[in-house]
Amino acid sequence: MRCGGQLGGSSSDDQSASTCCSDLFKSGSPASSSITASLPGLGELDIEKGVVPSQHVVLSVQGLTCAACEQKLVQSLSSIVPVQKIQISLALSRAEFRLQRGNISVTDVIRHVERTTTFTCEEINSQGDVLDVLVDEPALLLNGSYPAGVLELSVLDRQTLRIVYDTTVVGARELLEKGFSVPLQLGPPRPSSALAEGHQYIKRTALLTLLSICLTIPVVVLAWAPLRPDHVRYGTVSLVLATIVQVYIAGPFYPNAFKNLFVNRVIVMDLLIVLSTSTAYVYSVVAYAYQMLGRPLATKDFFETSTLLVTLIMFGDLVSAYARQKAIESISVQSLQSSTAMLVRPDGPDQEIDARLLQHGDIFKVVPDCRIATDGTVLSGCSEVDESMVTGESRLVEKGIGSPVIAGSMNQSGVLTVRLSHLPGDNTISRIATMVDEAKSKKPRVQKVADRVAGWVVPSILTLAIITFSIWVAIGIQVRKKESSAASVEALTYAIAVLIVCCPCAIALAVPMVIVIAGGVAAKHGVIFKSAEIIETARKVDHVVLDKTGTLTNGNLMVVGKDYLVWSADVTASAVLGLTDGIKHPVASAISSHLKMLHTKPAKVENVTSVVGQGLEGLYSGVSIRCGNPRWLGVEDHPIVQSYVSKGLTVFCVSDPNDLLAVIGLQDTLREEAFAVVSELKRRGIQISILSGDEDDAVQGVAADLGIPKENVRSRCTPASKQTYIKNLVASRTAKNKSPTVLFCGDGTNDAIALATATVGLHIPSSTSSSGSHSSQHTLSQSAASAVLLSPELTGILTLIDLSGAAFRRIIFNFCWAFVYNTFAILLTAGAFVHVRVEPRWAGLGELVSVLPVVAVGWGLTMWKGGKGVRNGACDSAGKARSGK
Repeated sequence: MRCGGQLGGSSSDDQSASTCCSDLFKSGSPASSSITASLPGLGELDIEKGVVPSQHVVLSVQGLTCAACEQKLVQSLSSIVPVQKIQISLALSRAEFRLQRGNISVTDVIRHVERTTTFTCEEINSQGDVLDVLVDEPALLLNGSYPAGVLELSVLDRQTLRIVYDTTVVGARELLEKGFSVPLQLGPPRPSSALAEGHQYIKRTALLTLLSICLTIPVVVLAWAPLRPDHVRYGTVSLVLATIVQVYIAGPFYPNAFKNLFVNRVIVMDLLIVLSTSTAYVYSVVAYAYQMLGRPLATKDFFETSTLLVTLIMFGDLVSAYARQKAIESISVQSLQSSTAMLVRPDGPDQEIDARLLQHGDIFKVVPDCRIATDGTVLSGCSEVDESMVTGESRLVEKGIGSPVIAGSMNQSGVLTVRLSHLPGDNTISRIATMVDEAKSKKPRVQKVADRVAGWVVPSILTLAIITFSIWVAIGIQVRKKESSAASVEALTYAIAVLIVCCPCAIALAVPMVIVIAGGVAAKHGVIFKSAEIIETARKVDHVVLDKTGTLTNGNLMVVGKDYLVWSADVTASAVLGLTDGIKHPVASAISSHLKMLHTKPAKVENVTSVVGQGLEGLYSGVSIRCGNPRWLGVEDHPIVQSYVSKGLTVFCVSDPNDLLAVIGLQDTLREEAFAVVSELKRRGIQISILSGDEDDAVQGVAADLGIPKENVRSRCTPASKQTYIKNLVASRTAKNKSPTVLFCGDGTNDAIALATATVGLHIPSSTSSSGSHSSQHTLSQSAASAVLLSPELTGILTLIDLSGAAFRRIIFNFCWAFVYNTFAILLTAGAFVHVRVEPRWAGLGELVSVLPVVAVGWGLTMWKGGKGVRNGACDSAGKARSGK
């Protein structure tokens, strides 16, 4: 078996059903080959075609710190045939992949990774809710039968048991009080796996760094202080202390470096650390031995070099890890989650409980100046709520009976009683955090370039060190006329410095650090990037295509006229309500609400079917009736229809097989900020188009109000025609002979195809929907989009473009800094400057100097307040000025 195969795939043919797990590892054939496997009862199947059932696996990986580590992990996972679609998040220390179900389990994968690398892995649960409880003997509960609803039990430590359970079967409080035969106590909340591992890594590194400092100080004092000469005693003390540092502190670098070199065939940064510190240490030991024999070498031992190198490397690693951790914590969306909730008990006084103990059916109270614990619907009370932390919308939102509320938003003056709709593990904050994490795990194109560059840095440094050594040996012998031994020792100091001062970490972190920060900042401004590639692409948008109803307009359609032509008004209205009742499309919803306000009773309409982009049809008293746009019904030339169209109204018609039964006219209003956003986009030279399924007069009226030219306006569009228009745009060429970057912004299910076709698909919620609701109305369009707005404000388009630009500029700066640092670091340590040189003992500061600016630049993005067109409410002011004309 060969575990260190090449990156990519390989084939594993003719495997029998009895194949053991070890036979499922690849042998390193080309990545383009088909991956096949024989599984029990299924025969030989093409795994790449997705025939074999698979599961999505997420692993938390401890020890994942640089690009070489990432490459090593990818190689280890790629050597397993059933592992597909691998995604590594360096910033989150996480690996995601699809595992084909068959002869290998997640546990087998974890064992293989830990055997072939130095990482420690743990599966992150993605099914059910998690509850950590304290119990005296956790292991005892594992052997008994599980209560109903409990999916999995696992022991975290000597007193903590983790319960994975189905919240639809059993509640958290029920589990604690009645689920098990032994008493349970709720455990302390644990941070996310990425943050928890970060804290553990920092703590462990801090202890090792402190120990290394304590051991290094005496060695440095003995080497540099003006003490009474006593080379034997000082050398002995330095040898003992330096040996402890080299074995205990630097020791973990050795297995990692050599396992990567010989097993995975990857040269990592640890190898440079091992070579440089070992060279300095071994030479010092040899020099000490000659000193003890009474034959001292021309260059004495320099134990302070090896110990200082190790200490400074550890210190640099500690500081950069701490800075990365703080940067990630600063944009954590989960920090908005309230830790407690005021539970309303029907048979007693209200009780404050841990929010993790909420369960379905609960009612909780929200008092003034408190965060809302989770998503829900107001049962009583009224107040204003600040949702800016979640949606980015700065204005207070009024809440009353029936209003949805969002987890993490801040209640203001009133008291609200809320019925829980989603548990904390499945509320708005959790969903946002999940989407943000998914985006962090995906790599933009620029990251792939960075990975390739970082992969070549370490071998290049090794080559440069050898060249440096050779040049200085030649200079020492030929120019300075030194003996070969003295020239070699001097050349060795230059080579050691070159090995240790260069750092690929700045290149490896140049993109992921910015992506992590940008994703969190975007979420706090009400924008969710579903793919990291969009953070790179959105800045280049040069054509914005907008849906009309619910995107440019508020979507709050009002019925302003209606004509009933054949049946009586009551019968027709009743049939129309029977067709439209419960339909979430803005037009149908507006008509349904209007008729209910008139106390119309819905008729019984059977087999109601929605025809996307057209309307509805059903059976009323055995008669087929249809309602929707007049073109679908073939009545667009009817005089009454034409009269409504000429007024710029949205027209809704109802017909049976023989007659036009009703014509209803609806009117919508532009969003307050629409004119300002369109004006800002035009100022930037971005072209704008409108696509709408509405009648031409209504669409052209909106376009005229916004100053959009007629040639960029399309009316009476079906989902397919919207897709065709965007496809043609994407395939066209700009004045600079480049393909345009097209952003489509829409809100409805009929926009899903267009959202998926555009370069950037941006979903905007309708004004009548809540970002805290789980309504299926926008599920399809949200899934098709590459970015999602949390609040129904068009300023999110500018936020998306501007934040993408800000992130990309920081990525470019990081690349430039990494290039400048490594170039000058090599020149300074290799002796290119006659009078300026960085000695080996100080070269260990390299990681600190190279990584901190990268982290600082990424962290600076947390202070981003919006681009030029968004900042200081410019769009709101312009919008209000326009509406006041």
